[in-house]
Amino acid sequence: MRTHSLLAAVALAASLSLSVSAQTPAADTNIQGIINRVIAQERAFRDRVVQYQPRVETYLQNLKPNVDLQSVPAGDTYFLGYMDLSHGLSEPMFTKTDTGFFAKAGGLFHSRYDPRGFVQMMMPDRYRFNDTYYSFDYQGQAFLGDVRCYMFDVVPRKGYAHGSFKGRIWVEDQGDNIVRFDGTFVPDPMTHHFFHFDSWRTQMGPGYWLPTAIYTEEGEVNKTLIKAYTRFWGYDLASANHSELTDIQVDSQSAIDDQSQTSHDKAPLTRQRDWERKAEDDVLVRMQKAGLLSPEGAVDKVLDTVTNNLEVTNKLNIEPEVRCRVMLTTPMESFTVGHTIVISRGLIDVLPDEASLAMVIAHELGHIVLNQGIDTKYAFDDRMIFPDQDAFRQIRMMRTPTEEAAADQKGLELLHNSPYASHLGQAGLFLLALSHQAEGMPNLVAAHMGNPIVLKGRLDRMNALIASAPALQPRNPNQEPAMALGSRIHLDPWTDQISLLKAPAAAIISGRDKLSFEITPVEIFLTREATTQTASASPVPKQ
Repeated sequence: MRTHSLLAAVALAASLSLSVSAQTPAADTNIQGIINRVIAQERAFRDRVVQYQPRVETYLQNLKPNVDLQSVPAGDTYFLGYMDLSHGLSEPMFTKTDTGFFAKAGGLFHSRYDPRGFVQMMMPDRYRFNDTYYSFDYQGQAFLGDVRCYMFDVVPRKGYAHGSFKGRIWVEDQGDNIVRFDGTFVPDPMTHHFFHFDSWRTQMGPGYWLPTAIYTEEGEVNKTLIKAYTRFWGYDLASANHSELTDIQVDSQSAIDDQSQTSHDKAPLTRQRDWERKAEDDVLVRMQKAGLLSPEGAVDKVLDTVTNNLEVTNKLNIEPEVRCRVMLTTPMESFTVGHTIVISRGLIDVLPDEASLAMVIAHELGHIVLNQGIDTKYAFDDRMIFPDQDAFRQIRMMRTPTEEAAADQKGLELLHNSPYASHLGQAGLFLLALSHQAEGMPNLVAAHMGNPIVLKGRLDRMNALIASAPALQPRNPNQEPAMALGSRIHLDPWTDQISLLKAPAAAIISGRDKLSFEITPVEIFLTREATTQTASASPVPKQ
């Protein structure tokens, strides 16, 4: 079972989510029966989710008011790890973080954040979610995408407030699973301050609804605002990384014997290229096994097309062929692994048009054309044996400043000879906006495997394109220099496959509608496998 694209069909989902049934329940017993089943299903969810170790990424922005725009980033925080509930609310990290004495679970204290607090938002209450500790107040029905839901307001009973959930839950009407809940954890005024959050689950198998995304927000208008999202993926990594013996195909000896002896010999240059390609493939396979790289798919083909446009118009003949892959993380980075161009999901999300994408690819293609190859140490298989969370430390694709400058020059040459030559003003505008806002979002522009686009607060890539950019006009609704995070890519949390969103663009009326590089709320169009009982036939619960 698969959900539709994250944030796709937003207009339809929004209209359906507001279509609350006006019918009023008539008897207590069915409502209580639903509550009993919800409690039982949430207990089963708790026991089931501990079996998985998905990747968990949290990106948080501190936003400050801006005269021309509604707000701009004024600081950010980033965590990437994997969830391990077998030892409490632990989250082993890919990235370094400070979870010292002042870091409170789910809370805000001295601008320090504990990543486990964001994982905590995947459940309303891990241990006490029952009608002994909570009261449930039925609020009617609503659609979330194609899924019809019962809504309950949930409030902790007297004496059980501190740290308990307070808010609303949406319960799908066929299996009584919680598929969404929003609210907060009731704070203890002396020790904790908790964020408000909106937590979503999607169906990943018959009756299996697992955490997918959480949107967090705290603050007031004209004051510092905090926004964050937490995303889960890699639920099926274990099985994806262990193929069955029946999947292994070995050529027969007769097929080998039929070939002439000379076909087995390779020239020294061919052997060298094969060795370099092995190093390249070793890195890509290891990144995918660690849940950092999406499997090959449709988005790669889009990137391949742009790459091919640059190669053909520049009459390049590159062997072995250039490939493109997508890194699943939010920080904006791109780098080459041999002849493979890797671009992060976050960078693709914010690029405003194809010419801007071509700019990113052209720089990396410059490295390849200049034969700035991969370190062949990665061809030795022992170098790929390390824990997943060490991937950023074990795999480094950094370039020297001299190599970066040469790739810039070659990339600009490729662009000016390409179909994108007359559209580079928008690419320059993107870089101009990025240079203006980079200081407020250092973690978004930080690279984990390659070179950063912004280095020490200054743009460090393709600077020459800024000269061709129009002036930055924050109040001009016809100028959108960069997109919001989450604008382009939908990630399937079970398979790690990605696809391009098809949501219609919303009209920008003023500068306040521009959300360049910002976090926006999560809204998922929920679907599920077909069953004998359709949502439209679902009865209204009775009291």
